[in-house]
Amino acid sequence: MKHALTAIVVLASTPAFAGEVVEYTSDDREFEGYVAKADSPRGSVVIIHDWDGLTDYEKQRADMLAEQGYNAFAIDLYGKGVRPDSPEANRAETEKLYSDREMMRTLMTAGLEAAASNDVATPVVAGYCFGGAAALELARMQPDGVSGYATFHGGLETPEGQDYSAAKAPIRVYHGGADENPDMATFANFLTELEEAGTPYEAEVYAGAPHAFTVFGSDRYREEADQKSWADFLTFLGEVNPGP
Repeated sequence: MKHALTAIVVLASTPAFAGEVVEYTSDDREFEGYVAKADSPRGSVVIIHDWDGLTDYEKQRADMLAEQGYNAFAIDLYGKGVRPDSPEANRAETEKLYSDREMMRTLMTAGLEAAASNDVATPVVAGYCFGGAAALELARMQPDGVSGYATFHGGLETPEGQDYSAAKAPIRVYHGGADENPDMATFANFLTELEEAGTPYEAEVYAGAPHAFTVFGSDRYREEADQKSWADFLTFLGEVNPGP
């Protein structure tokens, strides 16, 4: 499906955050992203949200990246105002995209274009949970202008008919040893796929860390695993991000 990216509108800053909300469109649908910029940027990151949509969590991560010297843009895959508030509603939104991979790719491409229009170009793409699975979808697509990928406790299953033969940009994988979805068997199969495809990657496993171990304030949050994965991610950015 083709998409049309129209004018970007920067709205007033959300008071609790340092960045700004950004409206953009794809195929006449409105989307609402978030951009946070560094004073002296040394690279760029695009963030893909979890299954509950673009929330304060992604905004906080974008602000944290800006503090580290990276322009960051959190894209919106659901649409303006679509922020589900229950597991059932979350699942319904993700299933719309899992069942229409072309649509998912179209919306991610529109998000990358909106990011580039806001000085977030040649980024590393990072995703959390559902966003991690979406980042890997983008890696298999291998669009021009992405310098690397990172998935934090993300889905690792490869859809039928897809593979990593085109995935040449490096991938970082951050996985909890106690994660049951995906479990360690799925994790091992995923790494085998990357090996067979010759995709450059590194993977970290954190003992005792459950699914969603980076989510601040949740009962699944594990500070040590979060801090270690964040530190490694920043190292990764320094290695592969070509700069602004």
